[in-house]
Amino acid sequence: MYNYIFLTAEGCTYQAKSNSDIPDIENLQVIGISKGENSQEAFYNLMNEQEYLIENTFDNIFCYKLSDNYEDSYQEFRIKNKF
Repeated sequence: MYNYIFLTAEGCTYQAKSNSDIPDIENLQVIGISKGENSQEAFYNLMNEQEYLIENTFDNIFCYKLSDNYEDSYQEFRIKNKF
């Protein structure tokens, strides 16, 4: 089994103690980490382990295999089309 980290570029983050309604920082949100023999299995395991993700507003997520050559393991998923 391999570990995969799932992320999204959707959403926004505010700086600490910010009084503005305008997002300050564009960054990635960590959706979770899950194990699987491949990225697809890890995605399904993540969704089964963290069922609240089905109800959230994130849709476009992607993952990396946590390894030295993680760039080669990039994979995209869509929550709304899979569950």
